Amino acid sequence: MSAATVDLNADLGESFGVWTLGDDDAMLDLITSANVACGFHAGDPAGLRRVCRAAAERNVKIGAQVSYRDLAGFGRRFMDVSSEDLIADVMYQIGALSALAEDAGSRVSYVKPHGALYNSIVTNRPQAYAVAEAVHAVDPRLPVLGLADSVFFSAAAEVGLRTVPEAFADRSYRPDGQLVSRRERNAVLHDVDEIAERVIAMVTKGRVDAVDGSIIPITVESICVHGDSPGAVQIAAKVRERLTEHGVALTPFS
Repeated sequence: MSAATVDLNADLGESFGVWTLGDDDAMLDLITSANVACGFHAGDPAGLRRVCRAAAERNVKIGAQVSYRDLAGFGRRFMDVSSEDLIADVMYQIGALSALAEDAGSRVSYVKPHGALYNSIVTNRPQAYAVAEAVHAVDPRLPVLGLADSVFFSAAAEVGLRTVPEAFADRSYRPDGQLVSRRERNAVLHDVDEIAERVIAMVTKGRVDAVDGSIIPITVESICVHGDSPGAVQIAAKVRERLTEHGVALTPFS
């Protein structure tokens, strides 16, 4: 398996007030799609507006990174939210970011759940269907980013949404294809060269090494580098460099 093109995405707009997280401008020079926070797990309106403008200036696609309403926990705590509330929360977030993106001369081109919500809807059927229903209600043409073979992808397909499978450059995988919990040791990878080589294997061979040493298949149309990880800019630069060396073009999927 060899991919001629792949998307490179990162989570941006996660600073809040005087608290700065990540280097959004530097990342925007390297990626093709920006998962922009929507204010529920991170980000403030003025900051999100600036990120949307900076993305638009570089022709980087803007995605709404929707999450649980969890500023204190950075959206990384599972919340037992009712389907009715989750649908409304997701619609609200997409709508808010859409206004900021359109003001910047761009638009929201896709949706990606964040953190605990992302992981929950791999297997949590009610929440997966709620997120899919919310995206479809706002705009059925919006693609959704997520893990291949997840319940979320099944729900999205049922309502007619395009699904875009992604892989994580800097996260460890379990043998079942899900991500290792951040609470566990070695869940986040930091070695730039190791990460870049893993991405090459994911994109050109469709496989990745799991934490138990097994090799598992992986389907990928977009690679995620976490913007809040230490060394995120260096990781994204090396990943981009190595993909280009292997003849893989960096192209947005949306």
